Amino acid sequence: MSLAAKQAALEARIKDLGSVMVAYSGGIDSAYLAYVAYQVLGDNMLAVIADSASLARTHLADAIAFAEEHSIPLQVIQTAELANPDYQRNDSQRCFHCKDELFTQMDRFIAQTGFKNIAYGRNLDDSGDFRPGQRAAANHHAVAPLADAQLTKADIRALAQAAGLRIWDKPASACLASRVEYGREVTPEVLAKVEAAEEQLRTLGYKQFRVRYHGDLARIEIAREELATALSLDQMDQITAAFRQIGFQYVTLDTAGYRSGSMNEVLSLTQIQPTV
Repeated sequence: MSLAAKQAALEARIKDLGSVMVAYSGGIDSAYLAYVAYQVLGDNMLAVIADSASLARTHLADAIAFAEEHSIPLQVIQTAELANPDYQRNDSQRCFHCKDELFTQMDRFIAQTGFKNIAYGRNLDDSGDFRPGQRAAANHHAVAPLADAQLTKADIRALAQAAGLRIWDKPASACLASRVEYGREVTPEVLAKVEAAEEQLRTLGYKQFRVRYHGDLARIEIAREELATALSLDQMDQITAAFRQIGFQYVTLDTAGYRSGSMNEVLSLTQIQPTV
């Protein structure tokens, strides 16, 4: 199927929904979905973003700014996943509990507003991957128009670029809790340290990175194309000083570079069940 045909299929799928609330994070997938939904449905769509300690303030601000730039109706709601012991425990199903909280809140909101459907930004590449949040979406009957239209991540970036959207090449970014090693409790204090550390790397000019939280140890993953810069003594000294001020005792640079979902590497096969 050509890119133009996929775009047409996406628009047709959204039109068939009639009205929709989009689970919006500001990432490329949900942002493009919200953009197209507004183009097709106008005020019969609403983007909904969940605000909690697991969402970095810079990402929240950018998501709000993108919606304002394109006049996309937006509602910020508060979620309380951090109050859930099952989420705090931080096992392999943490993402399920987070998304279950999001969709539960959206279900309540949809009952008040009269919208007919909830949609989220799953794309074709996500199918079969280890993403427990997809099970939560299925439990709440959330639809995935991007995947329905056979759109891959590369397709979405290409269409967003063609539409002149500044977020077309925005680096992927999962929630802050994804930086915390499995089995270590997720708390607002832990997330604040991760957020502060990543903000330091952003200030230094890095674009694609993660700060993985291992208690007193911060393990930094930086994209391979940016890794040479980080390996200079001056940069290492700056990073170390900044991270120690934040509260990390040890700072290490992962020589394998940035890998999406690298925390899942420690999970056994029995803990990883592909979701569809």
